[in-house]
Amino acid sequence: MQIRVLFFGMLKDVLGRSCETIDLPEGARLGAVVAYYANLSPRLGSLLPSVALSLNQEYSVPERVLHANDEVALLPPVSGGAPDVPPVASVRIVREPISTQTEVDRIKLGEDGAAVIFEGVVRNNTRGRRTLYLDYESYEAMAVKRMEALADQARDRFAVRAVTLVHRLGRLEIGETSVLIVVASAHRGPAFEACRWIIDTLKKTVPIWKKEYFEDGAVWADGEPFPEEIVPPAGTIG
Repeated sequence: MQIRVLFFGMLKDVLGRSCETIDLPEGARLGAVVAYYANLSPRLGSLLPSVALSLNQEYSVPERVLHANDEVALLPPVSGGAPDVPPVASVRIVREPISTQTEVDRIKLGEDGAAVIFEGVVRNNTRGRRTLYLDYESYEAMAVKRMEALADQARDRFAVRAVTLVHRLGRLEIGETSVLIVVASAHRGPAFEACRWIIDTLKKTVPIWKKEYFEDGAVWADGEPFPEEIVPPAGTIG
């Protein structure tokens, strides 16, 4: 049976491609995909213990049985509403500059006592090296699903009224906003807590990666390790 496999971030660079189709025997499990690429590329094999797996745009485990035409992704560690009515959750991935004031104006209501804003901004250096610009890429369909889940979970967990979460892809210059979170709530405490939880969780679980360009080369930024419920401590090969 044929399985479509996607690669992102440094994995794409190691293999020299972003996707391909491979043949596996009927009844093969997700772990067989990992084993296939571990044998294909020793360098990739060394990265696999920190790689997460997704099956049809949902995080998954090596034991899952595959079916013909499934979509598998190997993921390195990471990075609406009625007219005139502010949405309770607005999640988007964009490629144009993010307007913070526009997003804040869309979400606020008279009942809100707080609107907490977090902007992730491109800085001009990393560990002493001068940064020229960044380039973000994503497993977009899955990233939007995960961002929507984060917004919904934050509203339930912290009892805030509304959440806006916007992430930009593509080339970003110094000083530009890469990610914007706005949390509207009756009280400031829950809004601050929700905002912090969203960005911390996004950095660990949403499949978005950044490549940093310097005067002397470019590297994929080191991602934070996936939580154990996504990648167990022993890695993905059992």
